[in-house]
Order: sequence, then structure tokens, then C-alpha cells
Amino acid sequence: MDLIWLIPVLPGIGAALNGIFGVRHFSKQTAAYIACATMGGALLLSLYAFVQLLGLEHREHLVTLAEWIPPIALETASGIGAFEVPWAFRLDPLSGMMSLIVTGIGFLIHVYSVAYMDHEPRGGYVRFFCYLNLFCFFMLTLVLGSTFLVMFVGWEGVGLSSYLLIGFWYHKKSAADAGKKAFVVNRIGDFGFILGIFLVFFTFGTLDFRAVAEAAALMPVEEGAFGVISLICLLLFVGAVGKSAQIPLYVWLPDAMEGPTPVSALIHAATMVTAGVYMVARNAVLFTHAPEVMFIVAVIGVLTALMAATIGLVQTDIKRVLAYSTVSQLGYMFLATGVGAFAAGAFHLMTHAFFKALLFLGSGSVIHAMNEEQDMRKMGAMRLYMPVTFMTMGIGTLAIAGIPPFSGFFSKDEILYRTFLENQWLWALAAITAGMTAFYMARLMFMTFWGEYRGPAWGGAAYGGAQHEAPGGGDAHGGGDAAGDGDQHGDDDAHGHAWHGPHESPKIMTLPLQILAIGAIVAGFVGVPSALGGANWIHGFLEPSFVAGAAHAAEEEHHYAIEWGLMALSILVAAGAIAFAWRLYVQRPEESERLASDFAGAHRVLTNKYYVDELYDATAVKGTMSGARGLWTVDRNVVDGAVNGTGWTTRASAWVSHVVDKYVVDGLVNLVGKVCAEGSYRFRWAQTGLIQNYALATLLGVFAVVTAYLAARYFGQ
Repeated sequence: MDLIWLIPVLPGIGAALNGIFGVRHFSKQTAAYIACATMGGALLLSLYAFVQLLGLEHREHLVTLAEWIPPIALETASGIGAFEVPWAFRLDPLSGMMSLIVTGIGFLIHVYSVAYMDHEPRGGYVRFFCYLNLFCFFMLTLVLGSTFLVMFVGWEGVGLSSYLLIGFWYHKKSAADAGKKAFVVNRIGDFGFILGIFLVFFTFGTLDFRAVAEAAALMPVEEGAFGVISLICLLLFVGAVGKSAQIPLYVWLPDAMEGPTPVSALIHAATMVTAGVYMVARNAVLFTHAPEVMFIVAVIGVLTALMAATIGLVQTDIKRVLAYSTVSQLGYMFLATGVGAFAAGAFHLMTHAFFKALLFLGSGSVIHAMNEEQDMRKMGAMRLYMPVTFMTMGIGTLAIAGIPPFSGFFSKDEILYRTFLENQWLWALAAITAGMTAFYMARLMFMTFWGEYRGPAWGGAAYGGAQHEAPGGGDAHGGGDAAGDGDQHGDDDAHGHAWHGPHESPKIMTLPLQILAIGAIVAGFVGVPSALGGANWIHGFLEPSFVAGAAHAAEEEHHYAIEWGLMALSILVAAGAIAFAWRLYVQRPEESERLASDFAGAHRVLTNKYYVDELYDATAVKGTMSGARGLWTVDRNVVDGAVNGTGWTTRASAWVSHVVDKYVVDGLVNLVGKVCAEGSYRFRWAQTGLIQNYALATLLGVFAVVTAYLAARYFGQ
């Protein structure tokens, strides 16, 4: 267990090897082997450490590697304190579960990428795996860090890595813009997060998570008041809003679809977007002492879930449907933390990692089979061509829809139950969102896998023997297409060969899908509620991470009748939504078109995502640009004008000083010099060097003196 520091270091080594040597020297196979091997090693270490953790009485182990920041005297609320930060990692139930999620699903995504990214040139291929390893290194640093500052290193690192991965196809303007958008929006949230860290140290004199929790536990709950703990939690939540794509900073996540599909799976399922939920759960003691902020967290979470679900109802890009689904599910997790159900939120984070990674990788398999096509309106009947992808994505859909016994049912049911006990209005919004989730995910499956094939033709035989002619231009996205996922055109596939129609993906891509599908089925059984005869093992397992010291959470009062009723209602809502989607998109597809026409206004608003991006462009973006231009004008005309005016004034005064110096000061000096020179020239005449002349001059002088004396006496009488 003392080797937990190797869990993040191994993918870091993989990133360094591929980044420093790989682009110039490694083959594709070597780069992929290094990346997958380091992630596999991190997974094995995580499993080993997790098993050891189960045997510890307090289920916590701290490993300090070095003194990172030595003691520095800084002021705190209680006087001068020592700002000291070790580079340390802490393994507890929460970080142990997160490390398993990151390494396990990250490893499967690495394996999947070996085939999915095979069409990339060698340099790009190696660069991609370098970025993947770097991302996992920073994410593991984030979840294992024992202090706020070590977490912040990982926090900023995943922001940088997401920028590199989202903008991986940097020659596409849309991808480059999406990477910049993700980076900038996250910086807004990170500003609040770092202010929260400053206030944590000022208040508690430490940045260690456990020490902060123990100190906060001794402080009174800020019931009906907004004190320093509430301010800390609000600032921390601002960081979580940016990283986990909540209102109003969610806009970067749908655009992140410009990156390769494995990137979407990595960011959306197991890593970056869950960092905010993890951070809030990690500071559960702080948040439980700030009920006002907890309510804000719950409201933001449920509104984000509802808004994203409504947008997902009408999206036609298969990856964008899943993107808005991720935003919505993250809202569910924040709703859980907001009502105090931290274990339920972490449980849903875990189950979501399985089925969302499955759905994203499955969508990548479909896109791969459809020659990079992402528009579901140009698919249909894909179950006939790719049965493995169809079956696995079907499992993922049932899981996210909350159909028992799939994993999403157990975690979502616990969130809804705990929310109902706290606030029925929030529960109602969450239940409506659950129905929408089932509908738009069923819609995705039916549009993609059922009905008639609506995609581009190809030059061979389609399923059932029908002949298709290859179109001249094809429908593959690429180059500068904002919806594209590659660079291919015409009837060539992603590997540059002639496209022969939809086909099942290779085994190296379908095997991760099957493993994730198993996880999406069985992962929920670790949290079977007591109402169904289970022990909700994960709740008890995670409890030490949400309390201070050896404290235990209070016993919960179970309302089995309510929980059974909510379960039945949830299942009925999900089943009804799926049945409604079947009617609209399989039995009577013309009805969906009629509904879109009848509610054209609402459909337009949802299709354009409530015009939030346009609003931000018109206000924040253009306002910032206008402000920047205004500041530039002030800088050019006022600041630079003052500087340039000072310069010209200095030059003019210098010229005047030069004239005065040259013609007045130097003139007087030169005049004195000339007078002296001329006088000396005149007096030189008397200096003949002849003694008789000097004697004559002396005699004349004596004569002049005597004459003057005699004259003075004479006239004086």
C-alpha cells in the first residue's frame, strides 16, 4: 500500500516516454504498448491497494513522499501559522473507488483506442497516447492527493490535458475552438476554487483534507446563516461547476465532442467531469456545515439535469445526445450531494462511469462503422450489421434509463428516494428528468439501430442482398466539418480504404464494450437497498470518507413503503418513456415529424440549446472583446499618448536645454575664455625677455609713481 504513489506515476512515465522519445522514434505498436502497459500496471496496483484497504480497521492510509513546500509563516484567522504542504497521497474508500474507476475504465479506453485511432499517422498516433496517459496521470493525482494543493495540481493538469485532447485535430477550426472554450470556461471555475483554497488555509491553518474535516466538525452548523464555512463551500462549488459542467458553466462539455470518441468517453465517463463531484464529496464535512450552500448545490444540480435532458430530446448527433446526457447525469450527482446523500452521489458516479463509457465507446463503434457519420438521421437498422455493438449499447441504455436490474436503477433510485425525503419539489424535477433520460436514450437506440437503413450507399451488397451504389461525395465528416470525427471524404473509410458499408468493429474495440456492459449490469449490486433485501454495501464502505475522524453517520430512518412506491413509479415512468419513443421512432416515425412541426417554436429553441451559446457570445464574449478593444483604445490614446507626450516633451525640453547650454552657458564660458585669450595675447607683447626693457619699464613706473605723489601734494595744498 505504500506504493500507491506509483499509481499516478506509471501513466506519467508512459506520457513522458511517448512524449519525449515516441514522436521521433516509436512505432505505433510500441507507443500503444507503452501507454496500455502503464495503465494496466496502474490498474493492478489500484486493485492490490484496494484489497489491502479492505483489511484496514479505519480504511485509510497516508503516504508522504517528500516535503513539497517547507513551513512558511503566514497569517491565519487564529494568528500566524505555518503554511506547509507535503507531497502526499491518501488512500481511503472514496479515493480507492475513484482510482479503480480511472485506471479500469481508462485502461479499457486505451485498448479501444489502439484500433479506433489506427488511421492516424504515426506521429499523431503517438501524440494521442501521450495525451491519454498524461490525462490519467493528472486525474489520479487529483483523486489520491491528500491536500487541497496536491489536488489542485491534478485539477489544473486535467484542464490542460483536456485542452490537448479536445483540440487533438487542431487543423480543424471547430476542434481548436472547442479546446480553447473548454480551457477558458474551466479557468473561470478554477478562479473560485483557488479562492476557496486560500480561505480554507486562512480559516483552518492547514490544507490537509482530514485535518480540515476534523476542525470543521468542531464548528457549529451555519443554519440560517452564511458564515465563513458557507463562503468556503460556495467558492469550492464554483470550481466544481466549471469542472463538472453545471449551470452556467456547462457550455464547454457538448463542444468537447470535437475530440476523438475515446477522448469523449474518458472525459465524460471516468475522469475530468466527475472531478467536481469528487471534490464536493471529499469535503462532505465542510458542506454539511453549510446547509444554505447545500441547497444551492441541489438546485443547481436538478436544474442542470432538467435543462440538459430537454436539449437531449431533439439532438441528432449521436455524440451530442450522450454529451447532454452526461451533463444531466452530473446534475443528478450534485443533487445527491446537495441533499446530503454523498454516498448515493458517489455510487451514481461509479455506475455512470460504466454505462456512459460503454455508450460513448459504442457510439464510436457506430461512427467507425458508418464512415465517420454521426447524424442519427442517416443511420437506421444498424443492429443488422453490428450485433455486438447493438447489444452492449442496449445494456448501457437500459442502465442509464433506470431499468432494473441494471446498475443505473440502483444508484438513481437511491438519489430519488433521498431527494424525496428532503424536498418533494426537487424530487419532482428529478423524476421528470429521469423520464426524459429514458426517452432520449431510447430515441438514440431506435434511430440508430431500428427502422430502415438511411445512411450513405456503398459499392457492395447491403444486408439482405440489396445493391447500393457508392455516392460521389459520400457523407463522411472530416476536415473542417464541425461535426466530424476524422479527415476522410468520399467513399473511403477511416483507414483510407474503400468503404464497403456498415460493419461490426474489430474485436479490440468490441471487447472493451463487452467488459463495460458486464459492469453496467453488475455494478449496481454493491448498492442494493435494504428495501429490496440488500445491505447497501457501498454506503457503509464509503462512510469513513464523509465524516471526521472515527465519527459515524447517524442511523437513517427507512421508509420502505415510500421507497417501494418511488421505485415502482420510476420504473413505470422509464418504461412509459421507452414505449413512447418506440411508437414515435419505430412504429410511426411520421408522428415525431408531426410533433416537431406542431411545436416548431419549442423544437427550435431546444435544437438551438436555448440559445445559451448565442447569449454568451452576445454578452460575455463580445462584451469581453469590446472591453478589450476599449482598453486597447485607452491604452493607445491615453496611456501610450501620455507616454509618447512625455517623450516628445522630454525631447523638446532637451532641445531647449541644448540651445541654452550651447549659446548661453557655453557662450559665457567661451566668452571668458576668449577674453582671457585676447588679454593674454595683448599682455604677451610686454613679455620681451630683454632686461633693458624690464629696467626701462621699472624706471617709468617709478617715475609715474613719484609724479603722481608730487602732483597729489601740490594740488592738496
